[in-house]
Amino acid sequence: MAIIPKCPLLKRLFSSSCADFRPPSQRTKDSPPTDAFESNARLKNLVKSSRLNDARNLFDGLSQRDEVTWTTIISGYINASDASEALLLFSRMRADPTVRADPFVLSAALKACALSDAYAKQGQSIHGYASKTGFARSVFVGSSLLDMYAKTGLVSASLRVFEEMPERNVVSWTALITGLGRSGRHRDAVMCFSKMWVSDVQCDSYTFASALKACADAGLLNYGREIHLQAIKSGLHSASFVASTLSTMYNKCGKPLWGIHIFETMNAHDVVSWTSIISGYVQMGSEVKALESFHRMRESGVRPNEFTFAAVVSACTGLAMIDQGLQLHAHAIRYGLGGSLSVSNAIVTMYSRMGHLDMALRVFQEMKVRDLVSWSAIITGYAQEGSIEEAFDLFSRMRREGTRPNEFTLSVLLSVCAYMAMLEQGKQVHAYVLSVGLERELMIGSALINMYSKCGCIEEASNIFHMMNVEDTVSWTTMINGYAEHGYNREAIDLFEKMLTVGLKPDHVTFIGVLNACSHVGLVDLGFHYFNSMRKKYQVNQGMEHYGCMVDLLCRAGRLDEAESMILSMPFRADEVVWSTLLQACRIHGDAECGSRTAKRILECEPDCATAHITLSNIYAALAMWSDVADVRKLMRSRGVKKEPGWSWIEIRDTVSVFVVGDQSHPWRDSIYEILDSLTAKADVVDDISELDAITV
Repeated sequence: MAIIPKCPLLKRLFSSSCADFRPPSQRTKDSPPTDAFESNARLKNLVKSSRLNDARNLFDGLSQRDEVTWTTIISGYINASDASEALLLFSRMRADPTVRADPFVLSAALKACALSDAYAKQGQSIHGYASKTGFARSVFVGSSLLDMYAKTGLVSASLRVFEEMPERNVVSWTALITGLGRSGRHRDAVMCFSKMWVSDVQCDSYTFASALKACADAGLLNYGREIHLQAIKSGLHSASFVASTLSTMYNKCGKPLWGIHIFETMNAHDVVSWTSIISGYVQMGSEVKALESFHRMRESGVRPNEFTFAAVVSACTGLAMIDQGLQLHAHAIRYGLGGSLSVSNAIVTMYSRMGHLDMALRVFQEMKVRDLVSWSAIITGYAQEGSIEEAFDLFSRMRREGTRPNEFTLSVLLSVCAYMAMLEQGKQVHAYVLSVGLERELMIGSALINMYSKCGCIEEASNIFHMMNVEDTVSWTTMINGYAEHGYNREAIDLFEKMLTVGLKPDHVTFIGVLNACSHVGLVDLGFHYFNSMRKKYQVNQGMEHYGCMVDLLCRAGRLDEAESMILSMPFRADEVVWSTLLQACRIHGDAECGSRTAKRILECEPDCATAHITLSNIYAALAMWSDVADVRKLMRSRGVKKEPGWSWIEIRDTVSVFVVGDQSHPWRDSIYEILDSLTAKADVVDDISELDAITV
């Protein structure tokens, strides 16, 4: 036993305090620890098993605490995401004269600061202390500093720390790559990975995953493929964490089939890989397969997380499956994920898209945290349901609560203003766009052009288009359609030709605009030239709307037989709109025979179509075919067909008034009809004068 005093640890074990030593079989789990070594070990076990309350009780009962003791309990609170208590304990340790901070406890304190932007200043203070004591040069502390600055949004400080580090390891490189990616500097993150790749430091699976995530978030497919090859060279491509991120990267970069292939080749699937494959199917529009994958995931025993639920709810939204969506909502609550931001956003979007605005608003109101996605989902829901006032009220509330709308939210509001021809509200949104400097965003610019065009301000729309000065198919198409809709047909055709000259490829919507312009001007040959070039030259398939434009073109030119032949030769069955175009042309040109055939075809598909009955009746009446008129009217009565009353609206001083034919519900109806009768009488006088002038001539 002479050697015992020479070993400090053995000396402590076999000192006089060993009189209290008992073998493990005689010691209970609640027995007080006999020394610092044992107390630290028991404290660590309690923290690892997430028994933080028991760990704290043990910690508070200790008479002696060393650096390990403090680091362990601080780490416990960090694992529980309680940064406030972790940093309070760190301050208490700093006040203890018997304990000196070391790199490990400093690193733990910096991890606490990294949990929230609110602790960035405390992180900077710890950085100052680490610099004074020389611990900042430690690669361990340096990596924690990198991570802290990156997570609190101070990327420039993170870069300075990295440059000043005398030694860099895989942790420090990965922390910088992750921080750059998280702050939106995705290309810088990839460039940083490239520098690391040619350095002496070997990448690990977390490094590859961080770099691949940056590629996924920015849609950098080519860089992602290069990193994939490097992961294969390193033998880490099959690691679960890397493979899952690869699958996600390909999904987000528009190659979901590649992501699915990687998923199928994985040996084991975790929640990340399952969520990635479900998201990939949703992105592809294969919502049914997404739901099937979710069921396979649950059968395999993998517990879904908040992102899984968000993806599956999106699949239900795409399929308009409200019952399954309700079940998923209930499951998410049962799993304790109902309050998750991503799940709540998906559920608000689902209820909004399916017209259940009351349920969407209830979930929205219960959310403790709302982001831009939350606001956009609820505003879009109300806007699409025509609840314009509520949508704008939510927009105002969103701004009051400090959330800045993005181009998507503003474009939705502008689209609603365009659809409802609400010019004043559209101008208000435009003023806000100018105030925040988003007027040159392509999505916003196109929405503004569309809004002003639909509201009849074609000159303002043209000014915005020329101010944008961009070569983008969407904005050019919007302007072409705006010209065509307002009778500026030559301008629409000229702009289309200019679009081809600058090298922009027209899409199916562009052709609708230019074909409409040709129809209104009567340029039959040019219209057929554009129509025939769609598939041959631009690989754009002719759809129902394009055939409809051509039928309208022929009808306006009085070539009804050719229009009918074109309808019958279409590669798909013509809808009611196309046949109605021909029927109206038959009325204008007095072609009862073609009109009768056309009306019968419409009524075969839709027997209760009032428009077809009335138009055919008008055709017969114009030709004095009164017995046929009587037959049509009799048929309408037997089928119970009634003409829907026409209605219109007008906006005066921010108030929208709606008018319906024969309406007697307005409180001022007597005054309104009195004025209407007066205007009608004056119009009759004008007509009489016009007729007298014509006779005199």
